[in-house]
Amino acid sequence: MNDFPTVTSLVDRAIADRVFPGAVVEIGRAAGPLATIARGSLTYDERSTHVTATTIYDLASLTKVLATAAVMVTLLNSGRMRLEDQVRRWISSWTGADRDTVTIQDLLEHASGFPAHRHYYKTLHGRAACEAAICAEPLEYAPRTRSLYSDPGFMLLGFAIENVGGAPLDQLFEQWRRDEVGTHIELMFRPEQDWLERTAPTEVDRTGIARRGIVHDENAEALGGVAAHAGLFGTAAAVGECARWWLSSPALPRFARKSDVPGSSRALAWDTMLPASSCGTRLSPEAIGHTGFTGTSLWIDPGQDLYVAFLSNRVHPSRQPEGIQNVRRALHDAVVTDLSA
Repeated sequence: MNDFPTVTSLVDRAIADRVFPGAVVEIGRAAGPLATIARGSLTYDERSTHVTATTIYDLASLTKVLATAAVMVTLLNSGRMRLEDQVRRWISSWTGADRDTVTIQDLLEHASGFPAHRHYYKTLHGRAACEAAICAEPLEYAPRTRSLYSDPGFMLLGFAIENVGGAPLDQLFEQWRRDEVGTHIELMFRPEQDWLERTAPTEVDRTGIARRGIVHDENAEALGGVAAHAGLFGTAAAVGECARWWLSSPALPRFARKSDVPGSSRALAWDTMLPASSCGTRLSPEAIGHTGFTGTSLWIDPGQDLYVAFLSNRVHPSRQPEGIQNVRRALHDAVVTDLSA
C-alpha cells in the first residue's frame, strides 16, 4: 500500500517551519480513500494533543463548495431555482438599475460586481441587518465584465437559497447530508459540544484565548455561525466523502465548466486548474478545487479519478504566518509523485 512518503515529508517540513502546527491529508478516488496522513499537534504547545484522522477543523471557505454548492444542486435538480434567475426574484430588497441583471449564476461565479470583502461584523448582527447592508453595497464593476472573489456575494446567495428552500441554510444542508452522504459523516455548522476536545483551535483573540469550535470568519459569526461563505466544521474523512459524492455526481460537469467571464478562472462555486493554482502543476486541466482561509483546501481531479482533502489550522495562533500557498502547491504535486512511484 502506498504510504505517500513525499507527502508525509512535506507536511512534516511545513510543521517544522511553523506554517501550521498540524494537518490531516486524505487522498482518495471515487471508490474510496487511498490514505490518511495525520501529522503534528493541535497547537505549538509541546503538551498539545496530537492530530489524528478524527481531528475537527474549521473549514472556512470550503463551505462554499461543500454546503452551498451542494444544496444548490438539489434546488436546481428540483427546478425550484435556476442559474439564470435574477437575484431580485428571490431577494426583494435587491433593486437598482446597476444590478437588476445580476443572476444566481453571477453570484456562484463571483462575477456579480460585488467587492471582495466588507467588515459587516463590526457594526451588524443577524441576517436582516447584513442583508440590508449587502443589498445597499455599491458595485465595484459592471456585472460579468470581470470576476472578483467575493464573500458578500456568497452571503447574499445564501439568503436567496434560504428563501427558496424555506429554511435556514444549516437545515437545508443537513437535509442534503441525510439524503446524499449520510449523517455518519462529521460535517456541520455550529459544532456540537462533544467535538470541542478534538477541534483544532484557530486564532488567539485579544483576550489571549484561542477560538475553538467558534467560526473564525467574523461575518459568519455575525450571522450566528451559519453562512454560505463560511461556517462548516468537519474531518478530512467527511470532506473526502463529499469529494467522492462530487466525483460521482451528474452535476459535476455543469459545476466544473469554466465561466465565460473575461479573465475568470471560476466555475460554479469552484475554482479551476491554472498554472498558478493552489493545486500545483500536475493535476488534470479539468480539475476543480477551493481553499479556505484557515488553512484548508479540496481539489478534485475527475481526469485522474483523484481527490486531495487538506486540513490545517494555519491561522493558529495568528493569521499572519505565510507559506500556506507554497505548501498547498507542493502537496498536490507530491501526491501525484507518490502515486506515480
